[in-house]
Amino acid sequence: MNKLYAGYAQANITPPLGINIAGYYQVRIADGILDELYAQAVAFAVEDKKTVMVVLDNIGINRENTDIIRKYVSENVGIPEEAIFITCTHTHTGPRVLANDEKELTREYAVFIKRRIADITALAIADLKPAKLGYAVGHAPRIAFVRRFRMKNGKVRTNPGVNNPDILAPIGDVDERVGVVRIDREGAHGIVIANFGVHPDVVGGCKISADFPTFARKAVEGAIGGGVKCVYVNGAQGDVNHVNVFPRPGECNGMFHDFDDVDRGYPHSRHMGNVIAGGVLQVYEKVKYIDVDAVDYCEKLVEVPSNRPDPSEIPLAKKYNELHEAGRDDEIPFEAMELTTELARATRIVTLENGPDSFAIPVSAFRVGPVGFVGFGGEPFCDVGKAVKENKNYELIVSCPLTNGSQGYFPTMNAYTEGGYEAASSKFKAGTAEMLADAGNALLDSMK
Repeated sequence: MNKLYAGYAQANITPPLGINIAGYYQVRIADGILDELYAQAVAFAVEDKKTVMVVLDNIGINRENTDIIRKYVSENVGIPEEAIFITCTHTHTGPRVLANDEKELTREYAVFIKRRIADITALAIADLKPAKLGYAVGHAPRIAFVRRFRMKNGKVRTNPGVNNPDILAPIGDVDERVGVVRIDREGAHGIVIANFGVHPDVVGGCKISADFPTFARKAVEGAIGGGVKCVYVNGAQGDVNHVNVFPRPGECNGMFHDFDDVDRGYPHSRHMGNVIAGGVLQVYEKVKYIDVDAVDYCEKLVEVPSNRPDPSEIPLAKKYNELHEAGRDDEIPFEAMELTTELARATRIVTLENGPDSFAIPVSAFRVGPVGFVGFGGEPFCDVGKAVKENKNYELIVSCPLTNGSQGYFPTMNAYTEGGYEAASSKFKAGTAEMLADAGNALLDSMK
């Protein structure tokens, strides 16, 4: 027997101009707005048990700030902290949420976000209506690509450049599936949740944008009509982005060659949103409806070892770090993405010189009947998402990065010996990604 209720709310969270936009190991200050950023909340309830998923157009929120926000929301809305699932789209043209930042504007924005999340959580719960839920899986081809490559010289590089003749082969495969959750509500607009894994790092520059998620949402809502609301939830994307190193004719339309050998462009972000929306529309009318007789939620902090440096690595890392902070990157013997990789490695080595020896990573999960949602407090590689999607206790799994925390990259074990930006920058030892995948499956299993 179906007992599900569902509610929705959203709010504008566009920051003021002048705020810092994180990423690229470069200072970027917002000087314009291409499109607005939003926070969306979807509430689920069966009888007295409620859980709320909040999706933000931000690059990420670290665990300390997420804990502050969840505590505030719990106290003001009256649901347990464990029932609050906060995930970020990871747009690279949106700010971080940092309550303790040195810049006043960033601190003020963090307070604003905390209150906004409390508002939309309360509004989504107030909007609960009888609902039925269906699911299906669509397909979004040729917009997500593995970004780690084995080169002819034996090295592994992240984003080695379009049409680079030294590329030998990509490492790994992407997941082109679009998970679709359709929610029809009595006397109210429907809700669509779309899940797909790729970095929203398509726009570049210093103007605020939600990147391709905003185009995906608008395209779905416009095509379906009737006031339906679309929520884009990013999937496991730590080693996946939009860069097609061997494009077909026309596939580079609307893109420019950026400073780090990555082709970017606002029109391409619109294209990606349209393709993801196409994956939703392929299956929207043909979802499998299911009875929902329970919702549940749980979470765990997984203690993982720190990727502390060998003492021999520290002098060079400090040298590169000092040169970078002095604005003398031209004296570091690397260019483009290789420079970014070495700066990331240096930052990790200097940061972890004196510890800590371990970190606690949040893994969170909730279920709506036989549809499970699992989130990781950072950026897992695509294979982590695949590992939890194979859980046989559920009919559909929605895998989410940057959930209830943003701790950095979770590369799979072999990436540490192969190399590349993600493993160079990761604060966590090899094996962490596999531990988190196991923890995600264990949480899912515990709710059945």
